[in-house]
Amino acid sequence: MKHVRVVSSDHIAGFKITEHLGLVRGNTIRARHLGRDILAAFRNIVGGEIHDYTKLLGESREQALDRMVDEARTLGADAVIDVRFSTSMLAHGAAELLAYGTAVKLTQAKS
Repeated sequence: MKHVRVVSSDHIAGFKITEHLGLVRGNTIRARHLGRDILAAFRNIVGGEIHDYTKLLGESREQALDRMVDEARTLGADAVIDVRFSTSMLAHGAAELLAYGTAVKLTQAKS
């Protein structure tokens, strides 16, 4: 499987962008769990991190990134630059996490 670089900048050190292939994105939609909501309400009272939500968001970010990279691979990209994340509420208790960036072709920069 081809390795696709993913960066938040508009360039990659040591490489020259030879072609812009366009916008690529990956998303996931996750719903909260009643048990987690009860724990979250308790944490709001006493304070502290809600580990289940932290884990859920981490998994969501990884899944969105993986889907974005898969789309870039289908275009033959070597990298995705200017990567960003966005979130939005879709319904009560459900949110979308979106990863997006620009798929590009690279060549090794001459020294």
